[in-house]
Amino acid sequence: MRIISANLNGIRSAAKKGFFEWLQQQNADVVCLQETRANESQLTDKIFKPTGYFTYFSEVQRKGYSGVAIFCKKKPDAIKHGLGWEVADTEGRYLEIAYGSLRIASVYLPSGTSGEVRQAIKFHFLDEFLPILQQMINDNNQYILCGDWNIAHQNIDLKNWRTNQKTSGFLPAERAWLDQLFNEVGFIDAFRYMHPDKVQYTFWSQRAGARANNVGWRIDYQIITPDLADKLRSAEVYTAENFSDHAPLIFDYDIATA
Repeated sequence: MRIISANLNGIRSAAKKGFFEWLQQQNADVVCLQETRANESQLTDKIFKPTGYFTYFSEVQRKGYSGVAIFCKKKPDAIKHGLGWEVADTEGRYLEIAYGSLRIASVYLPSGTSGEVRQAIKFHFLDEFLPILQQMINDNNQYILCGDWNIAHQNIDLKNWRTNQKTSGFLPAERAWLDQLFNEVGFIDAFRYMHPDKVQYTFWSQRAGARANNVGWRIDYQIITPDLADKLRSAEVYTAENFSDHAPLIFDYDIATA
């Protein structure tokens, strides 16, 4: 099973940059998208309904903002929208599909970079989400949580870690939350599991030269329950083309697709 996840920074913008032509060549079974910045009703062009895929979108109250989607070759047994509180649901930050006991979700955590108000919202999201993640570990299902988590975990995960320790996305409390998720709750950072020492970023600021000079952050993840660790076969971040300020993640799992 090939699972691709990507923050598109606007699905219509990414389409103009060739994302969907590239996607058709990837043979992905499931595609998890974040920051679509559009509701399904706004996407009338057939390019947004790729041949061979069922397509599901979150609904966002504020047009042109946030939003997640999942494209999948096999029709899911069930679909779950949202997590049960306002920011998660009205901003379209969680969408989950189920195949038997396997759950695959597109996740988009809030950013706190615009100021204290949004940082407080981000911390509230983390507080609300952690017990749900604990429930996931205990409910006898397998989870692959794909998306932009807006937190770089360790020093290796961003270029300028020394000067960003007071920056949203690398705050001590945010990093400690990921420590808790991985070390106490028991989820696994699939990329880091496959590549313990690899320097690899998934996001680059749009400031001049950041991407060209690889001054980036790794804030996009596929986070999995531990029973899927031995199913991982490959974990790649695709950087040859630029569809967004984030790069797609291409992960292969030894999971039946039929």
